[in-house]
Amino acid sequence: MPWERRSAWLRGVFAGSRIRPALLVLGAGLVALWLYRTAAAREAERVTLASIDETQRAVAAFRIEVGRCPRSTTELVHPPRTRHRYLDALPTDGFGRPLRVRCPGHLDSLEADVLSAGPSGDFFIDDNLP
Repeated sequence: MPWERRSAWLRGVFAGSRIRPALLVLGAGLVALWLYRTAAAREAERVTLASIDETQRAVAAFRIEVGRCPRSTTELVHPPRTRHRYLDALPTDGFGRPLRVRCPGHLDSLEADVLSAGPSGDFFIDDNLP
């Protein structure tokens, strides 16, 4: 019967020697893509944490010299009364977005919080980096 020959052809394609190597190559490509994206995400998080640490040191120096918290990260690059720049450029996270300074801090009123919006880029989604 004609319909029996069609299903036999389909079974032959999936059981044949051509599809298995193609599936193996496709699977290896997907694993390589996943490993690459995971490594890129880890690197972006490492860069973000280093930038946050540098910005926190700049905020602490600003508070000592000026006597108050900076209103934004712009004051760390262009301070109001001193000629000393605390940062060379506006701080960004590993995802290319600007950092945010919140003063006083959420947990400690004597400290300032430096925040990144995280991978999502939205402060209202719970993937922010401290």
